[in-house]
Amino acid sequence: MRNRFSLILLRSWLPVLLLVLWWFSSRESDSLYFPSLSVILETLRTDWLGTHFMTDLVPSLVKLIIGFFASAILGVLLGTLLGLNRRARALVEYIILFFRSLPPPVLVPIGIVLVGVGASMNIFIVILGAIWPTLMGTIDGVRSLDLVRRDMARSYRLTLGQRLVHIILPNAGPQIFAGMRTTLQLSIILVVVAEMLASTNGVGYYVLASQQTFNVAETWAGTLLLGILGYLSSLLFISAERRVLRWQVVSE
Repeated sequence: MRNRFSLILLRSWLPVLLLVLWWFSSRESDSLYFPSLSVILETLRTDWLGTHFMTDLVPSLVKLIIGFFASAILGVLLGTLLGLNRRARALVEYIILFFRSLPPPVLVPIGIVLVGVGASMNIFIVILGAIWPTLMGTIDGVRSLDLVRRDMARSYRLTLGQRLVHIILPNAGPQIFAGMRTTLQLSIILVVVAEMLASTNGVGYYVLASQQTFNVAETWAGTLLLGILGYLSSLLFISAERRVLRWQVVSE
């Protein structure tokens, strides 16, 4: 407990210090573009614990959760298949590299044409743009299985399912979760971008509408909310990763 408390202090002192400096340096601010932190926090409380909670925050969270889990699951399934099959990997390698090289925001017009405007399009863009880190990480992790473990599996005559569950996927676990961590970050970015360009609700739509109507405090509040959501999402993901890969954490 003492080590955990020391680690929390070590990680939190700088953000707390920056917030304190921001509070005192801006408390008498009358700038149109840089309102005081107290005004921003009050806007954050009134908007996001009130009217915009159900109309904007919840839809964004739903799209983020569906898009991230769909990207992660598809990435692991396809990555495992391609990692095990050299011919299939060679067949689609250049297609993967092409789509992986596209900047994710340019996929929004394609999503509008194929799916239309709305939540389905936002989720489609998240999946199409965020699947690649998990896919590539899974492929590399599956291919990284050393020859000794492969020969051992053959000598024990393990079935493909047994090899996947007990050898291949545990060996690829660190690479898979590294890819999923990047997928999570991309999912947050793509949800916001899609909502800014083609949506009628969501946090991204709120931030863009606030900026276009010169509601600067609302713009800052929405931006701060996105930072909080990204931070909390990362904490939850890291906690889940440590539980799944606890054998690796112990070995370190």
